[in-house]
Amino acid sequence: MKALWITAAVSAALMAAPAAAQTQGVSDTEIKIGAHHDLSGIFAGFSVPAVKAAQLYFDEINAKGGVHGRKITYIVEDHGYNPSKAVQLVNKLVNSDKVFAMLLSLGTPHNLAAFKIQDPAGIPNVSPLSAARQMLDPPLDLHYAGTSSYYDAIRTAVRWMKENEGSTTVCSMYLPTDFGEEIQAASADESKELGLNYATETTHKPDEADFTGPLQKLNEAGCDLVTMALGIKQTITVLGTAKKLGYDKMKFLGSSASFHTAIAKVPGGITEGFYAAAGWQDLEARAGDPEVAAWIKSYTQATGEEFPGTGALLGRSAAELMVRALEAAGPDLTHASFQAAMESLDYYDKIAGNQVKMGPGDHLGADAIYISRIEGGSWKTLASTM
Repeated sequence: MKALWITAAVSAALMAAPAAAQTQGVSDTEIKIGAHHDLSGIFAGFSVPAVKAAQLYFDEINAKGGVHGRKITYIVEDHGYNPSKAVQLVNKLVNSDKVFAMLLSLGTPHNLAAFKIQDPAGIPNVSPLSAARQMLDPPLDLHYAGTSSYYDAIRTAVRWMKENEGSTTVCSMYLPTDFGEEIQAASADESKELGLNYATETTHKPDEADFTGPLQKLNEAGCDLVTMALGIKQTITVLGTAKKLGYDKMKFLGSSASFHTAIAKVPGGITEGFYAAAGWQDLEARAGDPEVAAWIKSYTQATGEEFPGTGALLGRSAAELMVRALEAAGPDLTHASFQAAMESLDYYDKIAGNQVKMGPGDHLGADAIYISRIEGGSWKTLASTM
């Protein structure tokens, strides 16, 4: 920032001004961004690569001088998918670390609990790793979602499954949390709208590993479409168990929380035929795009991983959105200038394969919905709302 020459009188006036005039998390040389993640629990497959990709992008920006001369510091805490622990960590990030904003925090109940601390402090919540509708609950000036909600995506996909796969009897398997209840509600509501039979449902614990009994119950109820809101490992286990039981007529549909590279790449065709509805496109099919290919190369070289998975895609995408907003906010970074900048964004995200556009009263970044299925160990896009 440029040096200012001031008179003694002006200097005295500035010294008398309240220290609170400075925006939290912003100094002449640094912007502090926080996040609470699941680095050790059932959704670590999303959080771990997301953090890596975001940090790599921030490192790249910082190496070029940062944003308006400020380096980005990304402070990440691990809640292990425990909402109570998330509250403790958010209190630290907001009141001790004094972050400017939160980015990519994972978990629906975790974000909802965090809002009780973040919102009164005026801390923006950007691109959480949750697509629950509540991510855009008031106060809207502080909440910014990355992609379409679980609810809208599942409703769209259930309709598509009826029209294209002949599904007639819908059931659900879900974690009884805010996250799972979004998928269950969407399944039941769309079934009612379409005149389908919403037959039954099963609820599960985050550490549950045996799904034989629940699947037998669903089979007895005649379920031919099962919507799911479970952890990554649990989803794979359910699909494998259903195949072992010979439930070939039962189709399974996940939300964006199941639209993960790791699920597609399970050996032996265990997950073949699994459907998912999400707000972005799978990366593998777009690897030939020069910009996408360049990012894949830089990520794999930096991490030693064979290919960036879904979590990495989301992390890189969200980090770019944050940097674009910080750049648009200008050198005088405040929460007000940040809001104006977020509401001015309009660009095509090459990494996520979707159009990002926000405005006053519209804090949903990308509203497209993509329906995909695992074919030959890869996700294949079947339809979209674009």
